[in-house]
Amino acid sequence: MIKTLIVINFILILISLFSGVIFLAKDDGKSNRVATSLTVRIILSVTLFILVFAGYYMGEIKPHGLNG
Repeated sequence: MIKTLIVINFILILISLFSGVIFLAKDDGKSNRVATSLTVRIILSVTLFILVFAGYYMGEIKPHGLNG
């Protein structure tokens, strides 16, 4: 379940990123949609960080590396 939430959250971050780029190109500084998009992206990124830690804490995400 948490892995699905992480993927959905990551997709939403990418959507927010590309919408910010579109707003930056089209608005010419006349509105605050770029700032709103950045705020949404920051909130989603913090949520992603919390979800990754929660998944690790609950044991749904297992770390792996070169030695394991």
